[in-house]
Amino acid sequence: MTNATVYLKCERNIEVQSEDVQMTDVGSLQCSDPTISAKLKALKVHHFGNSSPRRCVISALKLVELMENACPGITVQVLGEPDVLVEWVEVKKYKGGVQWLKTALVCLVSFFGTAFTIMAYHNDVGINEVFTEIHRIVMNREPQGLNVLEVSYSVGLALGIVVFFNHVGGRRLTKDPTPIEVAMRNYEEDVDKTLIATAGREGREEE
Repeated sequence: MTNATVYLKCERNIEVQSEDVQMTDVGSLQCSDPTISAKLKALKVHHFGNSSPRRCVISALKLVELMENACPGITVQVLGEPDVLVEWVEVKKYKGGVQWLKTALVCLVSFFGTAFTIMAYHNDVGINEVFTEIHRIVMNREPQGLNVLEVSYSVGLALGIVVFFNHVGGRRLTKDPTPIEVAMRNYEEDVDKTLIATAGREGREEE
């Protein structure tokens, strides 16, 4: 087990459903020696207890130390992230009606919240007065009820939202990520960096 080079590519953020965290959970491992590769992939790097926090930060140096202790004489090359944020998530087999109730509540809040926001914006900018004035200029008379301008604006607003968010139901219009996906990805990266930095400052990082 000497003179073998092991390449380790760590992920920044992972979720595990088991109390025991294996080496393959925190990243990808590659070695030309199949015996060393199999042994290191099965290496346990962390254990979550019932009273322990559900989230921990493992340094790549800790992983290198564990690998060198398990297989003395190897050379480890770390290619990925220097720290790994590991979160233990318990997934229930049957989610039950509570999850459906939460989903329905989020949908209702999103729908009515968005509708209220649009109406409040239109009220602030005085969209009714604008439409009325445009109708007077173009048609040379007062608008009578619903007109073509209001219908066109409503349809255009709906189409603009669909194009902007790049989704129609469950289908994606293009292969590009949606603005929500980009914003959520940036938010997740910021949260991960903050948690890792906080763990390092408080001395809770496993090194």
